[in-house]
Amino acid sequence: MNATYERPLKYAATTRLLHWLVALMVLAMIPIGIYMQTEGLPRAQQNLLFVMHKNGGVILLALVLLRLVWRATHRAPSLPASLPRWQVRAAGLTQAALYILLLVMALSGYVRVAAGGFPIEMLDAIGMPSLVPRSDSLAGVAKTIHSYARFGLIALVALHVAAGLKHLVQRDGVFSRIWPPVGGR
Repeated sequence: MNATYERPLKYAATTRLLHWLVALMVLAMIPIGIYMQTEGLPRAQQNLLFVMHKNGGVILLALVLLRLVWRATHRAPSLPASLPRWQVRAAGLTQAALYILLLVMALSGYVRVAAGGFPIEMLDAIGMPSLVPRSDSLAGVAKTIHSYARFGLIALVALHVAAGLKHLVQRDGVFSRIWPPVGGR
């Protein structure tokens, strides 16, 4: 095969940047989402956490959609040939499930807030109208979906991080493909 047509060894810098931005957002959103529901928090602190979580969700949704568009137009680098087939398959399934759950979380969060009649400050600031009707029953369904999907997302994030650490320790070339585009090897 001609070298100009071979897949690169690493993801493109844009892919790596988007990956780490999404990772940092998710790792911030999970504890904020859990902590903001703590009983007895001062109302001002709880309100701030809700605002951060809602608007963080908007940013996260935009980043995930951008990642999906970018991924559809840019090939992934080849995995090392030494990787067992089951690991290649597990990685693909985990990545797909992560994308799906990130979309489910963002969309169910949006529907829960909008149908519940609550503001999403970032979207209100740009004059975006609600895309769902005001409905307590719809808000309740979305809240239930958001609540249950978080467990799957947390489990997949933990699996993804564990696999990344395994590859980092093994130095098999998998982790280095996605290492951040700045400040690293």
